[in-house]
Amino acid sequence: MRGTVSGVLARILGSIVCVLALAWGTRAAGAPTAQEILAASDAIRNPGKPFGLTVTLVEYRDGKQTDSNTLAVYSKADPNSGQFRSLIRFVAPPRDANKLMLKSANDLWFFDPASKASIRLSPQQRLLGQAANGDVVTVNLAKDYQAQLVAEEDTQDGERQTRRCYKLALAAAASDVTYHHIEMWIAVADNHPVKARFYSESDHLLKTAYYRRYQLQLGIDRPTEMVIIDGLNPQWVTVMRYSDFAWRDISEQWLQRDYLPRFHPE
Repeated sequence: MRGTVSGVLARILGSIVCVLALAWGTRAAGAPTAQEILAASDAIRNPGKPFGLTVTLVEYRDGKQTDSNTLAVYSKADPNSGQFRSLIRFVAPPRDANKLMLKSANDLWFFDPASKASIRLSPQQRLLGQAANGDVVTVNLAKDYQAQLVAEEDTQDGERQTRRCYKLALAAAASDVTYHHIEMWIAVADNHPVKARFYSESDHLLKTAYYRRYQLQLGIDRPTEMVIIDGLNPQWVTVMRYSDFAWRDISEQWLQRDYLPRFHPE
């Protein structure tokens, strides 16, 4: 009798283990990879068709505004690489009006209509405050970085709300990207980018950024503000605000370096 009961219990326990293993295997098979999570957050930040927007940068030191500028951005994904090409026109202040930056692949060019010359820029070079040249162009991070899922944890977002997030470690896939490596927190519920830390090759924290003020833009909720805090001095803050989102028919000519001297905004 005891042997019969033991055998029944063993079969029941075995069935439970099999069901749990099957459930776990199904969950694991359906779970997104780190690269898929990163690509999904790219789609939140970047519209999938050619578009334009206005970027306003404001620099603060010790709580006081010290500088600002305004840029018109036109972006279009390359059909082969999937990475964006961008033309950036300086709108304000007046001293910089109509200067241009062009991003094609990971090449970045600056054109000054006063000198009629275009020069190559580093994406790491600062544009204003904590915002680098590479921060204002449209970038699909999943194309430039290899992602690894580090943890799933609670973190505070830019609105001081606690969000359950995937924590990803991003390693540069090429030497010409803006940052050597990045830590990024992406909301589990909706793939919204929440926070990122950007590092140099020597593992020095350059800055921390918060993606916030989500609004319905071009079909889905997108961040309309990015707050960037210096890695050494938290009182040095740059705010990037995004507005005037619109689908645009962007000419291929606009995205050619040789065309920069002939570009005229519509």
